[in-house]
Amino acid sequence: MSRKILAAVEASSLKSEVPSFDIGDTVDVHTRILEGEKERVQIFNGVVIAKSGSGSREMFVVRRIVAGEGVERKFPIHSPKIAKVEVKRSGVSRRAKLYYLRDRTGKSTRLREKRDDVVADAAGAKGAGKKAARKPAAAKA
Repeated sequence: MSRKILAAVEASSLKSEVPSFDIGDTVDVHTRILEGEKERVQIFNGVVIAKSGSGSREMFVVRRIVAGEGVERKFPIHSPKIAKVEVKRSGVSRRAKLYYLRDRTGKSTRLREKRDDVVADAAGAKGAGKKAARKPAAAKA
């Protein structure tokens, strides 16, 4: 009974349009900031290194380097303070949490970019092997 009540209360605070992004993506997080009577939007850009929670408690962690120091911020996905999340670049990640990036500096913090055209080509030549995909069939004569 109490779970149903909690689910009903939680459903009212959830956003209808949840941004879709994955671990390893480089994102711009637009946050609303109140300064006195005025409201402005501040952008925090970096790499998504973790996602956690579910429902209204779902969070994600964004990491960036500022003046040689690593800075991480944890954002609630369904918060009204988050105006929008823009995906700038999709990165390839084989892990759920990218905490190993904390120990790295410089170029070693870069992730490979997820590219759709390479995936489509690889699917077309699947099973034929690399050499068969490169050489035309008429070249064997």
